[in-house]
Amino acid sequence: MPRPWSPDMTGIHLVVTRLTTGDGRTGTGFSWAPWVGGPAVHALLESDVRDAALGLPAHPEVVFDRLWWHLHEAGRGGLVTIALAAVDLALWDLRAAADGLVDTLGRRRDAVPVYGSGVNRHYSLDELVAQAERWAALGRTAAKIKVGRDDLAEDVERVAAVRRVLGPDARLMVDANQLWDLPRAIRAAEALRPYDPYWIEEPLPAEDVPAYARLRASVDVPIALGENTYTAYQFRDLLTAGACDIVQPNVVRVGGITPFLRIAELARTFDVPAYPHLLPDISGQLACCLPMPAMVEDVEDASFAALGLLTEPHPIRIEGGLLYPGDHGGHGIRFDADALAATAVERPGYSGG
Repeated sequence: MPRPWSPDMTGIHLVVTRLTTGDGRTGTGFSWAPWVGGPAVHALLESDVRDAALGLPAHPEVVFDRLWWHLHEAGRGGLVTIALAAVDLALWDLRAAADGLVDTLGRRRDAVPVYGSGVNRHYSLDELVAQAERWAALGRTAAKIKVGRDDLAEDVERVAAVRRVLGPDARLMVDANQLWDLPRAIRAAEALRPYDPYWIEEPLPAEDVPAYARLRASVDVPIALGENTYTAYQFRDLLTAGACDIVQPNVVRVGGITPFLRIAELARTFDVPAYPHLLPDISGQLACCLPMPAMVEDVEDASFAALGLLTEPHPIRIEGGLLYPGDHGGHGIRFDADALAATAVERPGYSGG
């Protein structure tokens, strides 16, 4: 990545999958894993997933349920659902070949708000302000920054500086990436209150559902979480516990479009909106079909299009503060083979990129 997410996180893992049906149609899917997991996902796809998928009907829901049941002995989330996403996305690419993904799922809106985002906890204050100024220049009316530095006063200073850049009417979200404990999260929510945070994201470890319920009952800032939640069962537990105001399923981490839609529909029964996490090239299209309003996250220089990995036309376009889906068949994500080859990193004993 041209803009590293931390000093030691300079790239992401991307596994592109092509699925061919018996009558010769081809769909493209992918798995995505920042930091760790790419080689393991690749190995799982090449072995157990491939063996279990061969011969199944090209039906996303049927295949997801069959593969989930077959593979869940290896884990009920994480590597298993990330690998399943590659198959599910390819099957939806096939299903939507004629009308495009948005109209196949059911278009509810022609554009969705987009918020500028950055993995920027390691940025200096000047670098963070410069990033916020770039968002403002692009017409972003919402943005999210990282918090969770060792000194809470530094977080307050940084949030205040970004608020000054964006102005009082912009939506400003903060993301602690699970770095706080419950007392610190309560103190931080109070300290950040003057800057009107639109939500606080993942302030606690993602698995600690009781602590999230206690936090939400203790503060009046909306709580968002779900990027590190992998199954509909886990989202059910968050919702029934009253642990959050917004869920943020990541379409790859939950296993693809099929479970993503199930999670969004589940959340609707609790009047909780689903805001897709990352991956605007696909998340933006899904957000246009969700039953409740949503925003889409665009991490600076991190979309597939921004990374130069896609051929044109791109599946979405962003103008000012809005994201528009393109006019294409399938999900429209067409990877550039030359660009993938140029960015691949070879690892000993691993032939993938």
